[in-house]
Amino acid sequence: MTTKPAPMMPWPEEDFSVYGSVEEKPVGKIQGFVAKAMERNWSMIPHVTHNDEVDVTDFEVRRKAWNATHPDKKRTLLPALMKCTVDMLKQFPQYNCSLSADGKKLFAKSYYNIGFAVDVPAGLLVPVIRDVDKKSLDDISAEIVALSEKAKTKGLSMQEMSGGCITLSSLGHIGGTSFTPIINAPEVAIVGITRTQQRFVPDDNGNPVLRQMLPLSLSYDHRVINGADAARFLRAMADWLVSYEFS
Repeated sequence: MTTKPAPMMPWPEEDFSVYGSVEEKPVGKIQGFVAKAMERNWSMIPHVTHNDEVDVTDFEVRRKAWNATHPDKKRTLLPALMKCTVDMLKQFPQYNCSLSADGKKLFAKSYYNIGFAVDVPAGLLVPVIRDVDKKSLDDISAEIVALSEKAKTKGLSMQEMSGGCITLSSLGHIGGTSFTPIINAPEVAIVGITRTQQRFVPDDNGNPVLRQMLPLSLSYDHRVINGADAARFLRAMADWLVSYEFS
């Protein structure tokens, strides 16, 4: 005999004005939609977040050297991470899948569309860059700028926010050391990026050297992805960034 779970407690209704001055404001349309999507995703997907960090000291040296000699084609981290993510999806195809609503079917994708979270005044939008595997860093950079600007001004169509395989969410321009990004269903994973940190680490001889470390947080759907594969995914991302040469 199975026991039904106890019903959830009702949301507390309270008259906040008894404590002091209160201004009642409606939830914005975009934020209301985001709230409903996040509630669904968090409630229905068994999230696990794996955290790791990448030594990007040499990557940053190469990036800055490129920018110094190519001022008209400057490189930033996010487009490179998108290229990196495509290679990870090819190496770990279970991340390029979607689960059916009933959990009985898995849809394996052979395309590589990458979403990226954009912080807008009205909430959070996730535009999608399609066929990242077929585009250059310059093309990807231009699309990131164009879609980000459109998201913050005119807004995005559902078409521009659909069809993603995985999402990148960067808070590096603000701060933080790690976080738990919520998966953007029907995707099965999302990568969170926070600000690089200067830290002393031991070299081969045990002497402290100052290195630049990039924190990464990978949230994954545990129905599709196992913990060991999450650890391998971020380690492979680290190896890719360590060896990447700008062109």
